[in-house]
Amino acid sequence: MSDNTPWRSPAGGAATPPPSPYMAPGSTPPPPAGGWAPPPKPGLIPLRPLTLGTLLGAAFQVLRRNPRPMFGFSLLLTGVIFAFTLLVVGFVTFFAFSRVSSATGADQAAVEAGSVATVILSALVPVVLSIVVTAVLQSIVVLEVARGTLGEKLKLAGLWRQAKGRIGAVIGWSLLLTGAAVLALTILSVVIGLIIAFGGTAGIVVGVILGILAAGGALVLSFWLGTRLCLVPSALMLERLPLRAAIARSWSLTTGYFWKTLGIQLLVAVIVQTVAGIISVPLQILLGFGSTLLNPNSEGDGLLIGAVVLYVLSIILSIVFGAIAAVIQSATTALIYIDIRMRKEGLDLELNRFVEARQAGDSRVPDPYLQRATTAGAAPQAPSQPSPSPWS
Repeated sequence: MSDNTPWRSPAGGAATPPPSPYMAPGSTPPPPAGGWAPPPKPGLIPLRPLTLGTLLGAAFQVLRRNPRPMFGFSLLLTGVIFAFTLLVVGFVTFFAFSRVSSATGADQAAVEAGSVATVILSALVPVVLSIVVTAVLQSIVVLEVARGTLGEKLKLAGLWRQAKGRIGAVIGWSLLLTGAAVLALTILSVVIGLIIAFGGTAGIVVGVILGILAAGGALVLSFWLGTRLCLVPSALMLERLPLRAAIARSWSLTTGYFWKTLGIQLLVAVIVQTVAGIISVPLQILLGFGSTLLNPNSEGDGLLIGAVVLYVLSIILSIVFGAIAAVIQSATTALIYIDIRMRKEGLDLELNRFVEARQAGDSRVPDPYLQRATTAGAAPQAPSQPSPSPWS
């Protein structure tokens, strides 16, 4: 038989041709030319630019895929914030109003003013703690999403080791952003207050109009800056950039993807709040009916016990839903960061190379998320062209 004669099975039907002599024994033949092969999915997401459904599904899957370091750690931090707020603010409030009740007539006004200032200052401590705890949780979630994309499933200790040296930068960024917002609102409030105080009737009208315009402008500005700078924590943790470079990096990545980034974040927030309301409102109604049935006359200790039980259960529900929402929203932002880098820089190619090298036993392959940061001066990489997908 000539070498050019097509191969046929002995029965005359279609059959698989014999393996090429150049293929290694036991190896899988490549897919036919022109055929579509799905992108690999070693872990949390397929290594290709993400569709909306894939991104949303992955954000909610983070909790189920690695629940102990994600939900457990988030629940612990959220519970600490609630407990600290309740103890500190409650104790300071009780002490302050105890002083007011025991003050004499001459010192009443001064004691009241000092008590109010003390309560306000005590409320700032839990706010600062909440900012710090949120930054720590966001840092851990970003690392979990990044390593989960590569098929790695780390415990909390492993995630904490990888976050070492970078959590402080994320905390500093969160405090800086919050401080700038508070300073701007304070200056604006003082200016409007002075206009109202010294402008007479016209000043009141101008102050009210200016306040309404300033509130609308502040809302728009917060959405705009919040969206353009939302990727700063991801750049700080994954690319290990200094703060100024991370701010520029987030601004650059969100250029051309502003509305998509804002829309996905708002959509996830609406979904989380809607689910929380669907679950919590019926439970609160049932608890209210339960306390009424246990104490139909609403008298004595029964009323107090019912109120305490309802309050404690509402706090537990708030802690649980707060922990879930914090993880999902942080994971969404990290997934947006990875998706934009796939689309703009071909990060999916780097992730594929890393996974293939690791499967081949090469432990010297560099971190794919650091690759762009270390070659920042090189020519930009062409964006990847993913194969047509039935899910797109």
